[in-house]
Amino acid sequence: MRRYALDVALVRDFPLFPLGLVALPSELIPLHIFEERFKTMLARVLEQEAEFGIVWVSDDGLRPVGCACEVAEVLEHMPDGRINLVARGTRVFRIEARQEELAYPAGTVEFLDDRAEQVDADAAEAAHTAYAELVEQATDSAPDPDEVGRMSAYEMAATVEFGMDAKQGLLDLRSETARLKLVTRLLRGALKRLDFIERAQARARSNGKVHFGD
Repeated sequence: MRRYALDVALVRDFPLFPLGLVALPSELIPLHIFEERFKTMLARVLEQEAEFGIVWVSDDGLRPVGCACEVAEVLEHMPDGRINLVARGTRVFRIEARQEELAYPAGTVEFLDDRAEQVDADAAEAAHTAYAELVEQATDSAPDPDEVGRMSAYEMAATVEFGMDAKQGLLDLRSETARLKLVTRLLRGALKRLDFIERAQARARSNGKVHFGD
């Protein structure tokens, strides 16, 4: 059984992995671990069956809100300590203080709960409808409606390539209703882009030209 630090306001010595990406709860993230400090960090994580945190290093610096991850699968553990693995996002945290005394980046973090609310049914339906439409348009196969209906905002967003700012925006929200509304806007934007690409490709196949403004 994985040993997570639960029911603790602040957790010290939490391993941090600053990266140029945003991870979401439930998302699967392939990682190649090659730097010595991160090899040390992952050795500790694997030994203790612990979590580590992925935090986005944006153009504005390290974001304070990140996503804790567990190691879902070790794909390859090389003799020199390099590791290829798949991590899975678990829960959201905020960095309260950076710690420099360990052999790898770490911090004191607070795990964040959503505020108590009744999730807006209309917001959920709109998000699930937009997600099902995007999946069907992208794959030519309609997803199972019951399966889609059980998906959270994070679970839907974790399967679509949104930009880093959009994904960070989802992490920063402490309301599932607000996340569902944001996901709906993102999915509808993705549908419009996919529709444009399909029309452009069809026209390119027909006469080698793409016309704008139709």
